[in-house]
Amino acid sequence: MEQVIIIGSGPAGLTAAIYSARANLKPLVIEGVDAGGQLMLTTMVENWPGYQDGIMGPDLMTKLRAQAERFGSKIITGHVERVDLTAEPYIVETAEGRHETRAVIISTGASARLLGLPSERALMGHGVSTCATCDGYFFKGKSIAVVGGGDSAMEEALFLTKFASKVTVVHRRDKLRASKIMQDKARANPKIAFEWDSVVTDIKDAAKGVVASIVLRDINNDTTKELSVEGVFVAIGHTPNTKFLLGQVDLDDNGYITTVEGSRTSRAGVFACGDVQDSTYRQAVTAAGSGCMAAIDTEHYLEGLPMPAAAGADG
Repeated sequence: MEQVIIIGSGPAGLTAAIYSARANLKPLVIEGVDAGGQLMLTTMVENWPGYQDGIMGPDLMTKLRAQAERFGSKIITGHVERVDLTAEPYIVETAEGRHETRAVIISTGASARLLGLPSERALMGHGVSTCATCDGYFFKGKSIAVVGGGDSAMEEALFLTKFASKVTVVHRRDKLRASKIMQDKARANPKIAFEWDSVVTDIKDAAKGVVASIVLRDINNDTTKELSVEGVFVAIGHTPNTKFLLGQVDLDDNGYITTVEGSRTSRAGVFACGDVQDSTYRQAVTAAGSGCMAAIDTEHYLEGLPMPAAAGADG
């Protein structure tokens, strides 16, 4: 019987592990097949506090993992296929085995929807990104493309105009899906141009490890053209990794876990942190902060104490 099982090993899950282990809960972390979360696809991280010169995403996750293990976290690789949260002890099953626990922290994150191009995957972190807030700074004075037509795409495009010389929004339709206010802001910005009725069929130049251009196909007449850009931001939405939780905890209309009073879910003893319950900020540092909250909430739950009204001093 475990005291707590943490599902997921991104910044949220590993921070929850660090705090849980320091509380002597001896957490079991099931890290998943994509161990480390989205930071494993990131090159330089310059907005993580304490690293004034930045740190590579995989290096940051390696340090967080080692820190969690130092305090007594047990980390195993596996993909959670099924959970039963209807009664204690809670059941968490992977292909390798079945685990029982008194509490669960879910930190399985959300996956950015991608275009599905081989060149996109090859250039991820090398000119292709899914987060303008994370990577926009690296594109000062450069021409870039944003793929998408919703509010998220317009937010990304507008944010990127702070750095880029030109932002081209590529959309598969002839009008945007974004709210009118976001459309008006984007159309009024002189740095933003639009490629309508177009889809990206390739990103060049994967062989050189840099983005040099994108190939666009017009969906109306099937013609193609090449557009010179030095960066591509894919903004076609995120999918929370919650399929295995259907019917177990409350989810919102988009599949994100609903949390109240910190990290508490609709099921007592089950907590959630990181991008799996945050569709707004989606930053490593906010995920880590919510992982801390989930660990403290879990500790109080297991001790039968009231949930903390406010955080105490850092330890």
